[in-house]
Amino acid sequence: MIANAAGRPPASIEAPSGKGASDENFPVGSWLLPARLRPHVACYYAFARAIDDIADDPKLASAEKLARLDLFGRALRDPVLAQQPGLEKAAAARGMLAATGITDQHCLDLVSAFKQDAVKNRYKTWAELMDYCDRSASPVGRFLLDLHGEDQAGYVSSDALCNALQVINHLQDCGKDRANLDRVYLPTDWLDAEGETVEALDRPSASAGLRRVLDKCLDGTEELLREADRLPGRLKSRRLAMESAVIVKIAWQLADELRRRDPLAERVVLTRPQFLRCGVRGVRMAWFGN
Repeated sequence: MIANAAGRPPASIEAPSGKGASDENFPVGSWLLPARLRPHVACYYAFARAIDDIADDPKLASAEKLARLDLFGRALRDPVLAQQPGLEKAAAARGMLAATGITDQHCLDLVSAFKQDAVKNRYKTWAELMDYCDRSASPVGRFLLDLHGEDQAGYVSSDALCNALQVINHLQDCGKDRANLDRVYLPTDWLDAEGETVEALDRPSASAGLRRVLDKCLDGTEELLREADRLPGRLKSRRLAMESAVIVKIAWQLADELRRRDPLAERVVLTRPQFLRCGVRGVRMAWFGN
């Protein structure tokens, strides 16, 4: 039970990993977005990072993760609880949502997904994985669209982009997630079809069967990215269109790198020149439409 003698949560609810926006595959609240909105993006990201770190902490038992995540979720709607030590990021998110008029569902969906991470280590099908991504990734894009006053019809393409980014991250970290958390996001029915088990992720390099599973995941990712390609052209905000176009280009480049490289043998990331080229191409696409 996470509470002190007075029945209040302690100051050590968070479990910071040291990760920040600079560790992400994509720009978080970059200069492309309107300056007046960047603090709101930073606030949302801080909330998301705090609860993600709790779910991913290998030292915490599942029950304790669930208890801490539950406090974060409840604090979004309970003004008294939000003032307790250790829940400052939840309190800040609560205030930001009130100020912007954005639904707290985009935060609560993240809490739901990370609670699932605390207790679920396997995904049998791609559809099951997409259900997780719908709560762990899609809310981020939906928050950004709402923050910019965009039409919710854009959710379809935004969800596709965010879910694609989530799968890309899973593929980048597939060996590390298995080693550190015994967590596997590859659909186990695809592993079964190739005569493989999750133990394939314990090897220093991908077997032929595991490679085919990774490629099948990339097939699904690229299908999502084809829908995501439509997002920049659907946005009223030129700045958000540029930001989203850059992220789409980064996602396609990462998917291509994962096709050619082995995430068990190396950390598959973009070089700085690749990242910058994606930025230039994305801005040009959003600005000139090509």
